[in-house]
This record gives sequence, C-alpha cells and structure tokens, in this order.
Amino acid sequence: MSERFLTRNIPAKREDRKTLSFDDYVATGGYGTLKKALLMSPSEVVDIVKTAELRGRGGAGFPCGLKWTFLPEPDGKTRYLCINCDEAEPGTFKDRLLVDFDPHSVIEGIAIACYACQLDCAYFFMRGEWATQAKIMQKAIDEAYAGGIFGSQGLMHGSSDFAVECTLHRGAGAYICGEETALLEAVEGKRGWPRIKPPFPAVKGLFGRPTIINNVETLAAVGQIVERGADWWQSLGCKSSVGGPASYGVKLMGVSGHVNNPDVFEIELGTTLRTLVDEYAGGMKGGRQFKGAIAGGVSMGVLGPDQFDAEMDFDIGPKYNVMGLGTACPTIFDEGTDMVAVARNIARFYKNESCGQCTPCREGADWIYKLLCRIEVGDGSMKDLDQLLEVAGSMGIMPGTTICGLSDGNSWAVRTIVNKYRSEFEDRCKPSLVAISP
Repeated sequence: MSERFLTRNIPAKREDRKTLSFDDYVATGGYGTLKKALLMSPSEVVDIVKTAELRGRGGAGFPCGLKWTFLPEPDGKTRYLCINCDEAEPGTFKDRLLVDFDPHSVIEGIAIACYACQLDCAYFFMRGEWATQAKIMQKAIDEAYAGGIFGSQGLMHGSSDFAVECTLHRGAGAYICGEETALLEAVEGKRGWPRIKPPFPAVKGLFGRPTIINNVETLAAVGQIVERGADWWQSLGCKSSVGGPASYGVKLMGVSGHVNNPDVFEIELGTTLRTLVDEYAGGMKGGRQFKGAIAGGVSMGVLGPDQFDAEMDFDIGPKYNVMGLGTACPTIFDEGTDMVAVARNIARFYKNESCGQCTPCREGADWIYKLLCRIEVGDGSMKDLDQLLEVAGSMGIMPGTTICGLSDGNSWAVRTIVNKYRSEFEDRCKPSLVAISP
C-alpha cells in the first residue's frame, strides 16, 4: 500500500522522524477535520463512524461507533472519555509511534469523539514507563489548550459552545491497567483491579458516570473517517470470510523479532503475515526460515510454522486457532527459536502481572510457570505436560472463572505454543511412570 493515512505525517525513514508541533500540524491541514465535525450534529458524527464499521484498535476489535451508541442521553453532569494508551502488551509498540511523532492527530480524534458523544472531560491514560512520551503528550495537550482546542471557551476557539477539558494521567507500571475497568480504577486513584461487568463503563464508568474508553489508534482513525467518509474506509481492508463482522480500513502493525527491519507499518487489514514480513519488514533475518509468530501481542497466542500465510484481519482467531487479532503487532520467530523457553518466558510475565483478584488466575498462573520451568530443564514428565494443558484450559473469562481476560491471555499463549510445537515439549519430558499391579 503506497499511500498512508494514520501515519501520513510520519516519515518512513526512522532517522527523519520528529515530533510534529501544533503549528506544524495545523500547517498540514490539522484540526480541519474537527472544524468539519463541528458543522455537523453530534449524532451525524456518530453515524459516520458507526457506518464505517471502525473496529477498536486496542485489541478486542469491538465496533467503535456501536460502543458510542451505548451512552445514555446527557443529563447535564460530567461525562468522560478515557484514552487507553497503556500499551503494555509485550511486542506491541504501534500507539507509541503516534504519541512520539504525531500526537495532535490523536488529540484531534479525542476532540471529535468528545463532541460526537458529548463527553466534556478526557483522561489520557499513559503507560507509566513512558517518561519521554509523557512529556511529549503533555506538551501537545498544553499546545491544544493554547490553540483553543480544549478549554472553557469551547472547542475550536468557541466554534462550538461545547467545552472539553483534557488531562494526562500516568499509570504506575501495571499491565492489568490496559484492561478498561482496571484503567478506570487507576484513574480514580485506586489499585488497578478489573471491575465486574455489568454495569458497563458507558453506563457507569469513571467516578460512576457514563464513560467511553477508546484506544489511541482508534481515535486517530476517527479523524480520518470523518474527513474522508465511511465509504472510503470500507474501500480499504476486507470483508469477513467466516460470516462475521468485516475488517475494514487500515491498521498499524508493529513487527519485531527475527526480521531485518523491525518497525511499525500501516497496511490494509487482510494482508498476509508473509507479505508483512517480506515486503515491509525486510524479510527473515539472516535468511533463516520462519518458525512461528505471536499473532498480535502475546495474549493472542501463536501462529504455527504452517501459518505464515495467515491473513492479518479480525477473522484470524477462528481460522488459525488463536484468540484473535489483538493489537496486530506480530513478533516473528525463526527456525532456531526454543519454543519451550518462549512459553516459559510468557508464563513468567503473566504470573508477575496477575492482579491476584481471581483465584484461578493467581494460582493457575503460578502453576503454569512452575510446570514450564520443570519441563524446560528436562525434569518434567508427560503427566506434567498434560497437567499444564489442563490448568491452562480451566482459567479465564471463556471458562467463566475470572473477571478479566488476563488469564485467557496466559492460557491461550501457552496452549497454542504447546499444541503447535508439542514435539519440542515432549522431547524435554520424561515418560510418566505407570504402576503395574503384581
């Protein structure tokens, strides 16, 4: 794909990139889409995004416009937008590209979303480890206030009497705060524990008020859709091949691992992983053979050695036995990768990041890690391998045992690695002893 939209202001060469200031962004036509949106009614803006069938770019892929319609009618009290910029999913770094180099494209999306949904207060929740990015985004927010985007005068220097306030809120380094309700708890100053749903955030969210939670890339896409129209968005990407919702539009995909040119690339949904690696990421490093890939953040599970031609769209889950597309940031493994070590490393991450609220996740994550450590060093048995899969299959939202999906991410990662590379695990396991009756 030659033309870029979400990354239109970001040079392709890394050495040419710099953060775009407010004035530079305006010089490229920035905030013109917000001005266009303010000439419509809020419901018209919502309808454009809903018609485009924009699916959330944070991982779940839930339709953005549909989520916006879940809000109750305004009642004169504060309503919130929370921007999820936690991006702590291992292997994922595509939102950071926008924050680093084109923060005002995200801010314009924030302003449009707030107007469309009549949300008068926005909290930009950013991953705690991002000290440099926090400074960049805070400066961009300050510039937006100085430029009349945010503030009590109303959007766009008072072009609308609807005013929006925006605050940067830094996390404290917990992966679990990428889950939307844990994010709300963190913004409220509490421990980042996911909430039981319902009630859902659109009805009772931040401080008990109606709240929309959108990802950074999602909001950047909103601006492009309002500017170019729903038909344009649907001309990109692909329809579902399994009878589900379509995968329209472009997607930022951060490729890392054993490739020659790791980076973030803007491509149409439906492009194969092989194309993404060979034509965008410079091919496999050292000319080695493809062995597998984390599909879109470790929580989605892995694509096996025979799935290099998997289409990177929202159908990837049922078609290739992973949990889903996730953030669409694949980590590529070459033929020399020890998949037992990969599984153990992932299990260690989830054991450390479990908030501990749900027993199956807290205890199961520890069991999985200990079993994988035993298998990795050659002290495990075939019985341990069977028990590993049994534990992994008994924890998570899908079996109905936990509040949030962290344990699903743990179990899907481990199960897909074991199932698709079982011989590697069996080679490390001793035969189980069978008692023989006299």
